[in-house]
Amino acid sequence: MTDVSGLVRTSDVTLPIRIAGAALAASPRLEQIAEFDKWFADSAARNLTTVTPVPLEELAGWSFDERTGNLAHESGKFFTVEGLDVRQPGGRVPHWTQPIINQPEIGILGILVKDFGGVLHCLMQAKVEPGNCNGVQISPTVQATRSNYTRVHRGKPVPYLAYFTDTARHRVIADVLQSEQGSWFYQKRNRNMIVEVREDVEVLEDFAWVPLNLVHWLLSHENVVNMDARTVLSCLPFSGMDLVGLLPSGDDDFRASLVRSCSELSGSRHGTDTILSWITEARARADTSASRIPLRDVRRWVRSPTGIAHETGLYFGIMGVDVHASGREVARWSQPMLRPSGDSLAAFLVRRIDGVLHVLANARVEPGYFDAVELAPTVQCTVGNYADVPPADRLPFLDEVLTADPSRIRFDATHSEEGGRFYHARTRYVVVETDAELAPREYPDHRWLTLNQLVGLLRHSHYVNVQARSLVACLHSMFGREWQRPNVIVR
Repeated sequence: MTDVSGLVRTSDVTLPIRIAGAALAASPRLEQIAEFDKWFADSAARNLTTVTPVPLEELAGWSFDERTGNLAHESGKFFTVEGLDVRQPGGRVPHWTQPIINQPEIGILGILVKDFGGVLHCLMQAKVEPGNCNGVQISPTVQATRSNYTRVHRGKPVPYLAYFTDTARHRVIADVLQSEQGSWFYQKRNRNMIVEVREDVEVLEDFAWVPLNLVHWLLSHENVVNMDARTVLSCLPFSGMDLVGLLPSGDDDFRASLVRSCSELSGSRHGTDTILSWITEARARADTSASRIPLRDVRRWVRSPTGIAHETGLYFGIMGVDVHASGREVARWSQPMLRPSGDSLAAFLVRRIDGVLHVLANARVEPGYFDAVELAPTVQCTVGNYADVPPADRLPFLDEVLTADPSRIRFDATHSEEGGRFYHARTRYVVVETDAELAPREYPDHRWLTLNQLVGLLRHSHYVNVQARSLVACLHSMFGREWQRPNVIVR
């Protein structure tokens, strides 16, 4: 932004208030929901997609390297399926090998936003990904790998890409490299961007300006808002100095504690410098190494005509699909996909401390991270992998989440993960309120943080993992005046 003197302003202190004001607006009107439902249904009807599982050996354009056994595309682009050798002395499993997706190129995940009549709107796309469990979901304005937007596939250009590659005429609200699933991707990053426009923007087929409060309302509905949209939404700068002033006088319920959690003036259990030191210390003591190895050297994983799977049937597998899609840059293609062994769980325990909501974050090690440790939800796992694990080896707080009194559950919705690489990967996102204290000596890898602190860390790369970012977006969605959402099914 530029003021009347022609000097560039380094920040806009009103921005968090504008964003929070849009989120604090009343729940979307019935006519807005009906308009969205019609647009969404029309897009689903236009974007019919058929996904057929096929043997990996029959994937068009993909082959196993004779020397390494790695699975790669003939162009040398997109991604490869390789092996990873992980050593974690002192861990529950001190040494293992596994397949991993290596996609070194950086893609763009970008949402255009615009103010219409004082209400912030997001330009969202109705898009099918081959791994989606239900077809069309709403995605960012731009969701493209570098191979896609440089048109390695010789397909159609990516709409609206120029708004994110040439931002000189627009307001950049967020622009940060963020990681993705560190157990399934090797050092994967995408550029998460939010760009505010003031000019008229042509709205193409399968795109729509959606009010921010309606986008947030949709987060309470299962498998509607895709992972890429959730991670970008989490980067909205909700934190600010004056957010509490937006609350009605005397408001002192869960929602009020949530809003206070986003205010810099409300205080926190631990200072930000203390939190940064804790993360640095966790990274320094993370005695974990992860080395890429040939896929043929991965042990205890079995290759069969249907794909690659662990001998126990746990964790995940690698499968192949043929895709026929309308409304995409390319109408037909083949690719490998990672298929989880079951649904995952990502949960924040939250607690009101002196009237300010705090979330219990976990400094979590994953082999695919750039910097070994990122902040994760209190609990993050594939629940089925812990079915027969002895109590001493179960994740901290897992049973507290699974057995939580329904009256303590503040948010609960299942969402799809990245449908471009994962097949029917779903995670149950849960927020559970607790009164429990936490002894740092007993749980050195957990700390209470405010949302203001998490959002501050989101301005930088490699601090908050993708599951925690989804939960941040879900918590922001509870700003609305009717934060306990009605049970409406969006089709």
